[in-house]
Parts: sequence; C-alpha cells; structure tokens
Amino acid sequence: MCELHNSFPKLCNTSGLRCPHLCTVVIIRSQLKIEKMRTIKLLSTLAIVSVVLIIGCKKDETNPSNPNVIPVQTTVQAKVNLNSAGDYVILAGSGVSNVPTSAITGNIGLSPAAGTFLTGFSLILPAGGASSTSAQVTGSLFASNYAVPTPSNLTTAKGDLTTAYNDAAGRTCTDIVLIAGNIGGLTLTPGLYKSSGALEISSGNLTFDAMGDANAVFIIQIASTLTTTSGRQVILSGGALASNIFWQVGTSATIGTTSIFKGIILADQSIALKTGATLDGRALARIGGVTLQGNTIVKH
Repeated sequence: MCELHNSFPKLCNTSGLRCPHLCTVVIIRSQLKIEKMRTIKLLSTLAIVSVVLIIGCKKDETNPSNPNVIPVQTTVQAKVNLNSAGDYVILAGSGVSNVPTSAITGNIGLSPAAGTFLTGFSLILPAGGASSTSAQVTGSLFASNYAVPTPSNLTTAKGDLTTAYNDAAGRTCTDIVLIAGNIGGLTLTPGLYKSSGALEISSGNLTFDAMGDANAVFIIQIASTLTTTSGRQVILSGGALASNIFWQVGTSATIGTTSIFKGIILADQSIALKTGATLDGRALARIGGVTLQGNTIVKH
C-alpha cells in the first residue's frame, strides 16, 4: 500500500516516488480544478459583456442621433406669397359643403362653381349682392355668379392660389429633408421637407419648433395625399406660427375627427375636415371642393 505524504510537493516532486499512481490522480484533480476556475471566470466575463451590450442597446433607443431625429437646416425659406388668395380662409373650385354647425372666421370663396354649391350655411344673399352671409361665418361668402366685382376677384384669387401652389411645390435647397409615411411623433424645425408619396400623422402628434424665431417658415411638399387620424394634433413650439406653415398637397387632404391642425393647406384637389376637427390656418383647394362637418376654422 502506498505511503501517503503530508504535502503535494513532497508527493509529486520527489525523485523517489513512493506512490506514483496517487501522484497522477492528484495532478489530474488539480488540473480539473484549474479548468473549472477558468470556466467560471469566462462565464463571469461573458455575463458582464452581455449586461454592457443590453445597456448599450437600451441607450440607443433614446439616443438623439437616431435616424428619427430631424436635422436642423441652414437654408432659410421665404414665405409663400398668397397674394389675393390670402383674402380667404376657405377657397375652392367645385364647392364648399358644410354639415352644421361650424364656426368659420374669415371669408369663403368659390370659383368657378356657382353659389348653389355653397351648401349647409343657410346663406343670406341680398338681391343683386356681391356677397352672402351666414350665422356660421364671421366674414363673407363669395361665389362666381355673384354681382361684380366678385367674379373677377375670385378669378384673380384662384390664379394667385395656383401661383402659390406652384411656388411651394417648386422650392428646393441643398439641405432639404426627405420624409415619408407617418410623421407623427416628430419635431420639425424651420426649412423645407419633401415626401415622394403620401404623408400622414397617425401615431403621435407632430410638433413644429421655430427655435425662437417667429418668422421661421416651414414648407412641406407632399406628392399625393395628406391624412391625419382621429384626435391627432399639430403642435406649435418655440414661437412657430400657423401662418408660416405651408402644406403643399399633390392631391387631397383629410383632417381626421377631432384633430387639431395648424398651417395653410394648398391642395391641388380637395380638402376634407371630419367631424369636430379644427384648423388654425387656411383650406385652399385649387380644383376640387372643401367639405366641413361641424368644424372650427380660424384664418391665420
């Protein structure tokens, strides 16, 4: 039987080994213990790295450098000149229909369609009058078949609307920002924005931040439709004004139920405000009509 020694060095480092098999067992056990310690150390290191990576990913979710943050533009845009189209809060081509009761502050103009296409306002039109009135409108209503000088004035206003629309659509600059799809939840700073398709505010509200400049201009070019879903809002911040926000809409705009919208809508076709929606700005439609459903519109 092997004689046990009191220490590992004496057992395995002596030239005259008394128990070579026991020495081998001790060495193997020692090596296993070392490998186990290395494995534990490796696992600990991996755990630390995993925590760092997870924290890093969470930080990226709110990192201000993420692609959803809109860059600040250096090109200063001039206002779109409405000329005589600016005399109206609503200007349309084929009709203006209203489901009472709306509250409109500003003039309403319709051309080339006749006054019979101004519906839902309970109009009061004096015989041979150049304008009509409505209890729902703080202002006057004009149509192409009213007495002079209304027909000529409306023709000029519609021409000025087309000029303004083309001006907004034709703007360009080196730092133009491309946008697409849903822009809800974003904050736009002054400048020029372009969408090659439809645009919507459907997830979160949209903020315009003038960054302390009350003269700051925002121009949004939209190739096709503009839509807001129910209850969405356009919020003004940093001194931004509704009168300095221009929405150039390639086809038609729809402002959703109870939405709060800001800015001047220049639509090639039609504009629809759903039930209870409010507009601080103007609804100017080149060709089609403007439809209202118990809305509040204030000229800006």
